[in-house]
Order: sequence, then structure tokens, then C-alpha cells
Amino acid sequence: MLDALRQPLESGEVVIARSAGSLRLPASFLLCLAANPCPCGRYSRRGEGCECTPAMVSRYQGRLSGPLLDRVDLRVQVDPVTRAELLERDSPAESTAVVAARVRAARERAATRLAGTPWRTNAQVPGRELRSRWRPEEGALAEAEREMERGLLTARGLDRVLRVAWTVADLAGRAEPGRLELRTALTLRRGFPTGTALLGPAPGARS
Repeated sequence: MLDALRQPLESGEVVIARSAGSLRLPASFLLCLAANPCPCGRYSRRGEGCECTPAMVSRYQGRLSGPLLDRVDLRVQVDPVTRAELLERDSPAESTAVVAARVRAARERAATRLAGTPWRTNAQVPGRELRSRWRPEEGALAEAEREMERGLLTARGLDRVLRVAWTVADLAGRAEPGRLELRTALTLRRGFPTGTALLGPAPGARS
């Protein structure tokens, strides 16, 4: 059932085929997947409490196929909350209004760049256009190219990394993604622990 989502994720539509004909329906959606790290659910980087063998963990995580995961752009490892974090009164998190304003500005920046095209957001831009018309900063793709040579990144994965890198650049107010933005997009694709600093210098600063 999960793998049935692969084609709609790729094309943004669902095709229902029957003997009398076929029906094509729009299906542009945001997919959010969540899973425990192992069967018992207690596996963590601290190595405490988990009773699962490496084979059990591998078999459990293998239930999400490679082709499906290849279509997941952002992967975040969420660590268990500590007692101090749970009882903390003053949260350092930004307010929804602050984040919404930053997202709104980024979307407007992307819409301005894509004016005159059939697309409005980075997610809609075909990979061939990202690789030719809107190329990142010179040399920014070096790390991604090495991962492709090692078989760690597919052609589809590269296109998705480029889209995320453009979004990171738009959020930071950059005219184009550079090495920092590509590294951030790659790190988000690999998966990283919560609390890891990704974006580096303040918006406008150079890496």
C-alpha cells in the first residue's frame, strides 16, 4: 500500500484503470511518514533500553522500500525527549507567525524567479530545468556528484536535492544555492538528529 504512493508522489495525479477505460485525477499532496527506529521502539543513539538485534532492526526498517524512500526529500531523526526538555517552561522555539512570515517571503522569492513559466514553486520545477536553466553556484554540486558516483544518490535524488537547495536559498535570501545550501539539502536527505545545526551563517552570509 505504501509503494502505491510512489507514482502519485512523482506525477501529482492518480490513474484509475478499469476494463471500460481509465480516469486521471489530480493528487498533489504532502506526504509525512513517521516510524519507530526498531520493533521495540527504544533504539536511540544513547544505546539504552533497546532489546532488538541488528538483524531485527534491519528487517524492520526494510519495510520502507528504497524506491519509496527515494521520493522522500526530508528525513529527520527525532531523539527521545529528556526530562529537562519535557519540564522546560520557556520554549526557545520561534512563533508560528515568525516562521510563516519567513516561508511567505521565500515563496514570493521563488514565484518571482519562476514568473513566466508554468511553475510557481521549487517542487514543481522539472529536474532538467534545474540542471540547465537554474543551475546552482559554480562548484556547489561537487559533494552531490561524489555521492552519485558512489551509488548513494540516484538521478531522482539529485533533482530533489536541487529543489530543496533552492528552497533553503530562498529561505536564507540567497540569489542562488551555493555549497552550504547543497550540503544542507544533502544532509536533510540523509537524515540527521534533531538539534543538529544545518544552516550555518546568518542569512546573506557566505560559507
